[in-house]
Amino acid sequence: MSIDTGTDDEAGSAATVRRRGRRPAGEDTRGAILAAARDEFAERGFDGASIRSVARRADVDPGLVRHYFRNKSDLFAAGIVPSGVDPADVVARLAAGGVDGLGSRLLTAVLGVWGQDGGVALRVAFAGMTSGEVQAGALSGYLGRQVFARVGQLLPPPDQQLRVSLVASQVAGVLLARHVLRLEPLASMPVEEVVALVGPTLDRYLTGPLGPA
Repeated sequence: MSIDTGTDDEAGSAATVRRRGRRPAGEDTRGAILAAARDEFAERGFDGASIRSVARRADVDPGLVRHYFRNKSDLFAAGIVPSGVDPADVVARLAAGGVDGLGSRLLTAVLGVWGQDGGVALRVAFAGMTSGEVQAGALSGYLGRQVFARVGQLLPPPDQQLRVSLVASQVAGVLLARHVLRLEPLASMPVEEVVALVGPTLDRYLTGPLGPA
């Protein structure tokens, strides 16, 4: 007499569970979570979105979201960067050209990177900032660490922090006017024209004399 161990049925059931279960951790999971987070923040705002709502949209367990991002502020900060963009790589390529003309090259890169998705990530970021200091700190902290602090390392002392903060204020203003407020004619102006107008000021902030002439 044979004994039915139920192995085949159990294997089939396990396969069914795997097929019907949530997305497993993998190399595309972080990207899926970020995409879901951008949609959640855009639709619900920072206060309305949550780790759980992002997890539901991404079809992952909330614990997996926390595996990649410590909290909602970290998730928000990472979400302002378009998919597939590594700010460290962007700055490294800029640094290869030296400090002469660095401000103009930086603006060209930033407008290209954050304009490639129509400014969606930026609109989410600036909209989130209106919800409170936590979101504003997440945005400024991320850009400060990943972009502007790296630029500051390329400059000689003693005014790196002042020079970088001046550049950051100008770049943020251009991004806000162009992609969030959509102020014309700046909003529809070709990148090359924007850089021709603003770039020399950024170059002076980085390498020129500061203060009254």
